[in-house]
Amino acid sequence: MVPTPAELLEAAHVVDIPLRVPFRGLVRREAVLLRGPRGWAEFAPFVEYPDTEAATWLAAAVEAGWGEPPEPVRDVIAVNATVPAVPAAQVGSVLRDFPGALAAKVKVAGAGQDLEQDCARVAAVRDTLGPRASIRVDANGAWDLDQARRALRALSAYGLEYAEQPVAAVDDLARLRVALARDGIEVPVATDESIRRASDPRRVARAQAADLVVVKVAPLGGIRRALQIVADCGLPAVVSSALDTSVGLARGVMLAASLPALPHACGLGTLAFFGGDVSTPSLRPDHAELTLAQARRSAAGVDAGLLHRHRADPARAGWWRERLSRCAEVYAAETSGTCS
Repeated sequence: MVPTPAELLEAAHVVDIPLRVPFRGLVRREAVLLRGPRGWAEFAPFVEYPDTEAATWLAAAVEAGWGEPPEPVRDVIAVNATVPAVPAAQVGSVLRDFPGALAAKVKVAGAGQDLEQDCARVAAVRDTLGPRASIRVDANGAWDLDQARRALRALSAYGLEYAEQPVAAVDDLARLRVALARDGIEVPVATDESIRRASDPRRVARAQAADLVVVKVAPLGGIRRALQIVADCGLPAVVSSALDTSVGLARGVMLAASLPALPHACGLGTLAFFGGDVSTPSLRPDHAELTLAQARRSAAGVDAGLLHRHRADPARAGWWRERLSRCAEVYAAETSGTCS
């Protein structure tokens, strides 16, 4: 079923939730919660994204609220800790929000930070979690090719599971993989932005630019499209969040539960950074694991009191409703085949 723009607006609740830890430059997270006939859905593209890109997030929300999820193949999902680009001295307090974690993603290449600070942060994670933990770093494409080679040479001393989006361009990702092999640096390369923000996500596999892919439900347009992209790429996949509430995180768990193989822990514990939520119970890992049953309960447990507590102010609610209306028109045109 495809809802009309009017039906989407009628189903919309705009929330504004504070973050306990700044993440991705944000101190608050705004989102639109939509109640569809099949359940609750979330529409929360970042504010700087154009309507054409945000409409893909709406497609994921429509799938959640008006469609059916695919059949799962597993019930339990391992979850990694996520460490923002905080000073090394704050790493311990961040990791306390992820009890039992055996894997951690560490943000590096933050604005105004240098490699020495990145190394100190990763070293602190290694010291805290111990030698057996899996540590991956995420540069969000901020390095150029030479910077990535130097950084990964230094960071590889801490034993990296992989490096996520070390450079922005697909061609540079491919060059970096070759350079790392020549340098004897055994750090696999993962890609996120080159999948979720690309007109052709499959180009990464054709260019041999990555060893694995990071997939997120909302930016890819839903669970089924994400599954298709993973299948087409033919690479191992990690599921991550887009700084979602419990409603959006539940869709990430459902995607992870549906992948044919899931060799790595997934980045679905980011609710630890939120100072509130919309669901009872919130979708928080238990000893670094989430279950499909938890996800279903949280997705269905949107609380009217929490929606009221975190409702956006009228100006922001109006901004989001206008954006939702515009994106609904884009989405309707795309699904009708009239939009190229």
